[in-house]
Amino acid sequence: MSRILIVDDEPHVRNMLERVLRKADHDVETAENGKEALHVQKERPVDLIVTDIIMPEKEGLETITELRKSFPAVKIIAISGGGRIGPAQYLKMAAILGADRTFSKPFNPSELIAAVGELLAH
Repeated sequence: MSRILIVDDEPHVRNMLERVLRKADHDVETAENGKEALHVQKERPVDLIVTDIIMPEKEGLETITELRKSFPAVKIIAISGGGRIGPAQYLKMAAILGADRTFSKPFNPSELIAAVGELLAH
């Protein structure tokens, strides 16, 4: 069973992703921001992280950068609903910084499940 960390400041997004990933037989943890996510990864490492980009405390791009530096093997999926410049720019930057896959909100949960399966298979 793979361990996955969901990082999003919106409780309804965290809860939806947690339900979908648990239903697909994954062990799931959640965090509200990048600061919490880095703490979880240090204390109880996961195999894959799904992180939002726009969050308080520590946003997603900074989180991806720190994860890549400290945990180069962890798989990362970045998700974003936009912000001031729209999701495309943020997600392009997330990929440059090391995200393995990116999704613009709203996205189809089955596409996320497929991406998780592909990334964990490698």
